[in-house]
Amino acid sequence: MRKLIFLYSSDDAASEGEGQSHRPEAAVVRLLRSLRPQILLCPSSGCLSSASTGDTRGAPGFHQTPRVRRVHGREQVPRCTCASSDSSVCGPTEQELCDTTQALKIAEAVKMEKYEFDSLVLSVSLPAQLCVREHSCWLHVKKEVREKGLLLDKDDVIPLKEAFKWIVQGPIAKELGGVSVVTKSALEVAVEFTHQPTDADCHFLASACPDCFKPTKNKQSVFTRMAVVKALEKISDAKFLRLFACPPPQPSSCCVPQGVHCLHLSVFIAGRYNKFCRSLPQTPWVIDGERRMESSVEELIAAPVLSAFRADGFNFSSSGREDVDVRTLGNGRPFAMELLNPHRARLNHEEMKQLQQSINVSSDKIRVRDLQIVSREAMSRMKEGEEEKTKSYTALIWTRKPIKSEDIAFISDIKELTLDQKTPLRVLHRRALAVRQRVVHSMNVRFMDAHHFHLELKTQAGTYIKEFVHGDFGRTKPNLCELLKTDTDILELDVESVDVDWPPAIPE
Repeated sequence: MRKLIFLYSSDDAASEGEGQSHRPEAAVVRLLRSLRPQILLCPSSGCLSSASTGDTRGAPGFHQTPRVRRVHGREQVPRCTCASSDSSVCGPTEQELCDTTQALKIAEAVKMEKYEFDSLVLSVSLPAQLCVREHSCWLHVKKEVREKGLLLDKDDVIPLKEAFKWIVQGPIAKELGGVSVVTKSALEVAVEFTHQPTDADCHFLASACPDCFKPTKNKQSVFTRMAVVKALEKISDAKFLRLFACPPPQPSSCCVPQGVHCLHLSVFIAGRYNKFCRSLPQTPWVIDGERRMESSVEELIAAPVLSAFRADGFNFSSSGREDVDVRTLGNGRPFAMELLNPHRARLNHEEMKQLQQSINVSSDKIRVRDLQIVSREAMSRMKEGEEEKTKSYTALIWTRKPIKSEDIAFISDIKELTLDQKTPLRVLHRRALAVRQRVVHSMNVRFMDAHHFHLELKTQAGTYIKEFVHGDFGRTKPNLCELLKTDTDILELDVESVDVDWPPAIPE
């Protein structure tokens, strides 16, 4: 009969009194003792081991394994000493996955990435077919336990994946200088295993539960872990036992690690920028695959930021956008950047100040202020202001018909002028066709000469100023052409202020 084993012996208690209670294995022992009697999937061979805390030395079908020992100054997990030769019933894992070798490999892979962190979460992905083998194992153990007159619930079974994580967490943390391996952290270390020889173990479920396996464009195989788990929940025990061996046959090879992948949660930074150049787009300007401008506001800001945080990439957003020939003056336009997979996540106040200075000295076309790290939730405050807040502009206007100062004076008296703006022709390729109502709250004029005057406007955010001036072939009504009864056009436009109270101002 197949035997069950103890992963840790009862005399591990003595090790805690010998100054070894700080060891990760000792912590696992204490945890196991606090639980109900459990069945643990032995990670060394895939067999089942009892995690019962009672004295079961005389219990039928059980034996003990040696406790954790030190070899050449390193802690080693005991090898599985199952009595039967066909003890690997749950999965194709071997002893090399259970000693510190695998943990050291994972730690070395993390070190090579050169992240700055004080905690990590370990994510382990085992082959989907292991779910089938575990289920078969569970049915086998349930039968064996029932024959002995004992009660066992599936919740009492600790999966192989959890056992593996218990074993490697301690050595990983130690090798990385004592960082915390926790259940929630900004840095995820993902380890994936595959086992090609047993890939077909779950194929029978496709015919048994066809509704659970539907092909999708983005996935190479329909036998995902989620689909397999769903099918195992649906299939009856009797049908499963007819279609799959119980217990499953022992594999002859080990799982193959597919590498260690590290991913840090995004870091968000925000600030305000000024643009002083009339030939600089906000974002890279590419038309028909051809770049039209050398740089952009986005790129001038991003280059130093990516270098400081050692991020893999970024997403840039702002409270509205100006045209390539429009300057942004005053206190600037709010912007935010999502930094993807940053290898450094924290900069103190002085370092952020230095980063801001490095951006400002890198180009005379832009200037950044109030640069700071913000939360993902705070990003929504910037977008809230895009439609609800006001913006102020200064424009240089040309008129076809000669004008006098008194001809334009009435414009300064116009308040709360409502416009109907059909999507401008110049942005119709990227914005849906619609008629949007916008409000011009106030205007002031300053006469220059017979064909030119300055126009100051305070408008609702989202107002198309150029279209209000020239009318856009009648797509914006009313417009300045109608008001002055002559053709008008805009020669220069500056954004003077974006009245969004975000991000918080930082004293210089």
